[in-house]
Amino acid sequence: MENIKKDTEERMNKALAALDKEFDKLRTGRASTSLVDNVKVDYHGTPTPIQQLASVAIPDSRSITIQPWDKSAFSLIEKALQKSDLGINPVNDGKIIRINIPPLTEDRRKDLAKLAKKYAEEAKVAVRNIRRDANDAFKKLEKDKTISEDDHKKSSDVVQKTTDSFVQKIDQRLTAKEKEIMEI
Repeated sequence: MENIKKDTEERMNKALAALDKEFDKLRTGRASTSLVDNVKVDYHGTPTPIQQLASVAIPDSRSITIQPWDKSAFSLIEKALQKSDLGINPVNDGKIIRINIPPLTEDRRKDLAKLAKKYAEEAKVAVRNIRRDANDAFKKLEKDKTISEDDHKKSSDVVQKTTDSFVQKIDQRLTAKEKEIMEI
């Protein structure tokens, strides 16, 4: 029973970590190196993350600089950024690639807030599925006469409390992300 409870909490933590990762990818009008985390550059025929080809820095809140270690990677990185779905236009001066982050429009902010809600809802569904798996495991243990009905009830209550706590954490993160997105 303890293993099931521990496994349940670990899986819920992973769902929360996945939500944080999704939230990091959302552009909020502020520069963040995580914006270019998923951009892959076709470097010598291999899709390579930008961080493995260049140093990525944030000189101010509205721009990102990318300094490739290999001069031949300049145009490849620039093309990859233009093809990405970030809606950004990189500027290459021969030494450094600069990305200026334009301020978000009101419509774009609302779209991003909707997307954040969608990610949060997906995380809640994942947490509820994990709860269901744990409860199914407890039912099976009770059916196999490994645990009593009381133990099953107590364990299910503990899992429900854990689930409620994680759903609350997801809601808190969503509220913070929406505030960040809507902030001008």
